Amino acid sequence: MAHMQNIEVLVREFLAYRGFFTSLKYFESECKSDKSKSFRVDKIIESIQVAINASDLQELRDIWKNLDNFFFSKLEQNYAEAVKKLESGIFKIYLVAAHNSGRSERIAEFFVKMANEIHAQNDWREWFYFQYCKNPEEHSTFTVYFTKSYQDTLFLSLHNFLATIFQSMPLPTLMRIESETAQIKKLQEENSKLRQRLQMTLSQQQQVQTGMVGSLGGHQHQSRQQIFMDKKTRIGNATNPNEIIPFDIQPPAHLVDDFFIIAQESLSISENQSRGFKSIIRNISSGTSPVMGRKESSQDGSKGSKRSGSVGNSRQ
Repeated sequence: MAHMQNIEVLVREFLAYRGFFTSLKYFESECKSDKSKSFRVDKIIESIQVAINASDLQELRDIWKNLDNFFFSKLEQNYAEAVKKLESGIFKIYLVAAHNSGRSERIAEFFVKMANEIHAQNDWREWFYFQYCKNPEEHSTFTVYFTKSYQDTLFLSLHNFLATIFQSMPLPTLMRIESETAQIKKLQEENSKLRQRLQMTLSQQQQVQTGMVGSLGGHQHQSRQQIFMDKKTRIGNATNPNEIIPFDIQPPAHLVDDFFIIAQESLSISENQSRGFKSIIRNISSGTSPVMGRKESSQDGSKGSKRSGSVGNSRQ
């Protein structure tokens, strides 16, 4: 009750802010006449019946348009056919009521304003003859709509349909503001508490890990220092070199290091070079030198050519 009154105050404030004083006036009168302060389907049915009896086509269309925009359009697709049948029945009863009241101009107005909406619907094709029929209540197509049983059944079906929809649909946004605000505030408080607990847990884990690492490091440092002091004490107290116990230093995996290997390779290269130089010197000193042999042969050849040439020349 208090929640509904707070919403009404908000609506009045909004209407006054926008300058909708006529709407505010009607809103005030309807709030005063509404004793239950709750939603009722029978009030919608009553509004529809009033519009039908008054042959107020615009009011009837506005009521149905609001129902369609705010409720029917949010339904699943399998309810579309039922909504269309209810709409068709309501407007057909409107024509029947206008005929019973002798308002033929309202019937003509209906087909002028609604022609674009109903001309493509199969169940309205024969109804375009309604305004020209002298006794439509006796026509086989229209006679059932004039019966009270059909009209009562139609309004009862509409009542049950609306009641089912309103029970299963969520509350309007304006009515959910307060509850959703309280829910959001509650969730924010829970999140802050959980965040604090998480930070405390992380800090505690970090302190525990830091303490474990510090104690382990201190223990290792202390053990290493103790071993060093023990070794030092043994070396200082030893009088005989044989009594000196060496430190426990692990020997390298390979006794021959890389520098020794490089030195061996350099030595082999130098030996090969020296052997090459020795062989060259040996060949030079001997008569079998390929270089000296080429020189001697060339000299001999030149001398021989000169001799032959001289002999030939002397002979000539």
